[in-house]
This record gives sequence, C-alpha cells and structure tokens, in this order.
Amino acid sequence: MSTTWSRSLPLSGESGHDGTIAVFANREKAFEIKFARDEELKFRATARRNKLLGLWAAGKLGMGEPEAADYARTVVLADLNRVGGRDVSAKLAADLADAGVPVTDDEIQVAMRDLMARAELEVRTEI
Repeated sequence: MSTTWSRSLPLSGESGHDGTIAVFANREKAFEIKFARDEELKFRATARRNKLLGLWAAGKLGMGEPEAADYARTVVLADLNRVGGRDVSAKLAADLADAGVPVTDDEIQVAMRDLMARAELEVRTEI
C-alpha cells in the first residue's frame, strides 16, 4: 500500500502567505491602539464627570465660583485614590451631609450617571 504525502501549506518563504501573517499582525496592532485610545477616553471622561460632580455638589453647598473650582479638583483627586466611583460618591455624600444638605445616595448616583453621559459627549467632541 502506497501513501502519497502532499503538503497543503507551503513552507515559510515559499509563497505569499507572509502577507496573511502581516494582516493579522496589523489587525492586532490596530486593536491595541483602539483599546489604548478607548481607555484614555474613558479616563478623561471619568475625570470630567468628577469635575462636573464637584461643581454640582459645590452648587448645592452654596459655594462661589473660585471655591467651587477648588472643590471640584478635590473630587477629581478623590477618584484617583481608588478605582471606581464609590470613593467619589462617598466623598460627596459625606461633604453634603456635613453641611446639612439633604441629598440621597440615589440622587448622587443619578447625577453621576447623567454627568458621565455629558462628560463622554464632551470628551468625544474634543477629539
């Protein structure tokens, strides 16, 4: 019994299949670039949201413009301490409660969601 072996794939360098590998390498690079860009946009939008939240809370606290801008910076910095928005909402809730401003956690979460949508739109239009 005789078996005939045939190669269905060329050995490296025998044909233009290096082009296929290059396509996949380019595709992978494009995905990496897109991922990095998306992460940067997410970071910028979150920082913008936190600034807007700080200004929102400063308004409720009755702060003037320069004081509100300083307070908004503290809210942005609060988010850099830990990943996630819980530290921001906790800071806002504590600051508002200390000042005797009645705001529920649900109101803070709604403001966070609404201001995130606004921040994402603003960041995307800046590009």
